[in-house]
Amino acid sequence: MFKARAHRCLVPPNGKFRIADCPTRPDKDKNDDKDWDAKLAKEALELGEGQQKLYSRGSHAMLIILQALDAAGKDGTIRHVFAHINPCGLHVASFKAPSTVEVTHDFMWRTVPHLPARGNVAVFNRSYYEEVLVVRVHPKFLDAQRLADKPPKRFWKERFRAIVEHERHLAEEGTIVLKFWLNISKDEQRKRLLDRIDDPSKHWKFNSHDLDERALWDDYIAAYQDCLAETSRPWAPWYAIPGDDKPFARWQVARLINDTFERLDLEFPKATAAGLAEIKKARERLLSE
Repeated sequence: MFKARAHRCLVPPNGKFRIADCPTRPDKDKNDDKDWDAKLAKEALELGEGQQKLYSRGSHAMLIILQALDAAGKDGTIRHVFAHINPCGLHVASFKAPSTVEVTHDFMWRTVPHLPARGNVAVFNRSYYEEVLVVRVHPKFLDAQRLADKPPKRFWKERFRAIVEHERHLAEEGTIVLKFWLNISKDEQRKRLLDRIDDPSKHWKFNSHDLDERALWDDYIAAYQDCLAETSRPWAPWYAIPGDDKPFARWQVARLINDTFERLDLEFPKATAAGLAEIKKARERLLSE
């Protein structure tokens, strides 16, 4: 079973994670090299090759989860990081407010049909983690779920436990689970929201509800604090990615995914003796036409 190794962005699985210690910008020693777009382009090409090998072997699946506050750059990260992946082996699922049907099921039910088959990559733009983030900040949303009993004091702990067990099951069955939290500062979010207001070409991105959610910044950070600390595990790690610099954040996500592909040590399958004989006959048949 895959297990994460030490990395500066890794959320430790010991429960001692503190958001206050996480930078929102690259380390100072990395600021000298600002050509992150070029570095990202290289990683994106390598990622495409890694996915091809994953597809050809069919022994593992990969689930990538992106979570962040509004305007953190989830969509752009997906667009740039996975630019060179074969669409046949990639599935992107975005999870917004659950439908009236979805809320009648358990809180992870709606994501299950979108899990990747072996050989495939699935990207969750938001996920079942919304149920311990948005719903925790807005507990009134639980009313629609018609829970049999009043939520106990350990309600959120129990949801964390359910998520951890779900992801362990996926890992044991061959799914690589990588989770990325794009960590932006409140100042950077303000800048990006203003940009959406001031630039007519970005008006379609703006939603005034984002300002209501921004007013709950401290509540969301507290929810993320507990969520990441409680659910980062060696087999399903969280990475806290500095998100104020978009090119750097995208490069870092791509590099971590490629590092995982490299550790899987995947190669394209080689033909067996019988396969080679069949290929030889096929060649001779074509040449004889």
